[in-house]
Amino acid sequence: MKKIDILNFITDFRRSPNSIKTYRELISHLGTQHEPSINVMLDELQKSKVVKQTELNGEKAYQVISR
Repeated sequence: MKKIDILNFITDFRRSPNSIKTYRELISHLGTQHEPSINVMLDELQKSKVVKQTELNGEKAYQVISR
């Protein structure tokens, strides 16, 4: 698993550049066995200002803000 897998799932810049995915969608798509590494990668992506944490329908969600 790589950071690019997370970014590719969250958005497709040609089809939906402003797409938002919930944390639950990320975990279910990428696998619950990878949850600890997903959390680490999401933290790194947030610190480098590539992804921002937001809220969607009362749930924690993520949006890509930089290419």
